[in-house]
Amino acid sequence: MIHCKAAVADGKGSFSIQEISVAEPQGDEVLVEIKAAGVCHTDWDSQSWGKPLVMGHEGAGIVKQVGANVKSLKVGDKVMLNWAIPCYECFQCQEGNQHICERNSAVTAGNKVSEGHATLASTTFNNNPIERAFSLGTMSEYTLVRESACVKMHVEIPFSSAAIVGCGVMTGYGSVVNAAKVKSGSSVVVLGTGGVGLNVIQGARISGAGKIIAVDINPLRLEMAKEYGATHTVLAEKNDKGLTEAAKVVKSMTNGRGADYAFECTAIPELGAAPLAMVRNAGMAVQVSGIEQEILIDMNLFEWDKIYINPLYGKTRPQIDFPILQDLYAKGELILDKMVTRTYSLDDLPNAFADMHAGRNAKGVIVF
Repeated sequence: MIHCKAAVADGKGSFSIQEISVAEPQGDEVLVEIKAAGVCHTDWDSQSWGKPLVMGHEGAGIVKQVGANVKSLKVGDKVMLNWAIPCYECFQCQEGNQHICERNSAVTAGNKVSEGHATLASTTFNNNPIERAFSLGTMSEYTLVRESACVKMHVEIPFSSAAIVGCGVMTGYGSVVNAAKVKSGSSVVVLGTGGVGLNVIQGARISGAGKIIAVDINPLRLEMAKEYGATHTVLAEKNDKGLTEAAKVVKSMTNGRGADYAFECTAIPELGAAPLAMVRNAGMAVQVSGIEQEILIDMNLFEWDKIYINPLYGKTRPQIDFPILQDLYAKGELILDKMVTRTYSLDDLPNAFADMHAGRNAKGVIVF
């Protein structure tokens, strides 16, 4: 049993830094010493999920122990963690949809803190079992995860950069490459240039998009978008309902038709239909940010032959996609290091959340 520090949510809207206990790995479990953990809006939300849990779902670290059934990892391996943990055997995994595994997915099961098949009692707080967010709980010095939650790092990447791959980077890049399958030379518009939006932009750049238009209300974020591959920017107004005025500007930049693809990355329910206003007839609108609220959509926005998709987590197949992202990083095509705007200690997590809400960071990371 290992005793370590972790960020523990109380389920009622707050968190604190506490000592937890983590058991030795059994079966297909892996004990990982976390070296870095990304800070995400989902982590903030997890404080209010109605039960105590170890926070964090983005991370990277070093394998310290492995269970008897672990085959692909050994002590000392550097790994990045993936929260959509596949079983490889269910209907969806067999269909290639490993990100929505019917057995392990904490999201598609409707339980955002599900432990899947992991042993709940393996992590305790005050002598009581405690769940790990998304079966990971990366805001902890140590965590116990399933072998299939780990992807070995085969290129040299700082842990702080590797930690952010397993959510925002994969979601943005994968929405472009795996879900929309953006074609070389096409036009792309990205609504919202936060961490996910920036990764949509560089996914479009890597895919060879000819025109990449970034739309945001923050001029500083638009300047940042250029660094990741935006060829054009549109400064939107806060009172532009549905971004209809911004859509007119986008159409003027795309031969009056609209873009071939539009990606919504704002997480603002009122903008859920906005990408439909940005694309041409027979274009594709992609809802990337995970809006779950009920919204009203003017069906005229679908005219004509427009496609609207709502992919999860960039349709990732972690053991395939994460190594590709590592190779792109090694080639200098995938920007990661610059995306980590600031690092924090675990005790400084309140300031990390404050900077996230203020939009000061492309990405903040806890470093252990």
